[in-house]
Amino acid sequence: MVAIIKREINAFFAGPIGYMVIATFLVINGLFLWVFAGTFNILDAGFADLSAFFELAPWVLLFLIPAVTMRAFSEEMKMGTLELLLTKPIALKNIVLGKYFGAVILIVIALLPTLLYILTISNLGNPAGNWDIGSTIGSYIGLLFLVFAYTAIGVFASTLSQNQIVAFLISVIFCFALYYGFEGVAELTGSAMVQEFGMKAHFDSVARGVLDTRDIVYFISIAVFFIGVTVLKLRKES
Repeated sequence: MVAIIKREINAFFAGPIGYMVIATFLVINGLFLWVFAGTFNILDAGFADLSAFFELAPWVLLFLIPAVTMRAFSEEMKMGTLELLLTKPIALKNIVLGKYFGAVILIVIALLPTLLYILTISNLGNPAGNWDIGSTIGSYIGLLFLVFAYTAIGVFASTLSQNQIVAFLISVIFCFALYYGFEGVAELTGSAMVQEFGMKAHFDSVARGVLDTRDIVYFISIAVFFIGVTVLKLRKES
């Protein structure tokens, strides 16, 4: 599995993909948080916190992670190298996990520079250093769990088509449905129970700075489920 992870990371950074993912994520967030006027602009808000970033980041990742994972298996199928990969003395689940964790590591690398935002809001606080540590740490943990779930969905979507654009669109639709779909249904029906099935409710819960085992189990379950169905689909085709 480690060999597959290294192979994926090397593939990301051997070309422009890895650098484009990191740059795109940072530029989009940077423009909305510090340059463009609007609800996400931290300087306009007058509060030294990162709530705007944690509100924006899940939506940026909803498109960015599918862009990373769309090539995971669709490219292998298109190039005819999937059969060769499956004949190697590596367990199928390890191949899937290798591609999964390779994508996760790339997204985590993209998130790391945003830690500089903490230094910025700390200096902007009145007095300096006055910022909500618990909420910020909780929100970063929530983003990490969201990355786990989005990536698992994206890897599965890449097995559904040889066309990377189709795999990208399927992944975006699945991620959107699970992140905001239940929230939208809950708003229409007025049922608070429905929104508990969606990722947004659990992300918001973690972002408050309190780690609830129900939220952790939810995100891990989503990731395990989609990794599992990915393995089953590839096993059926092998």
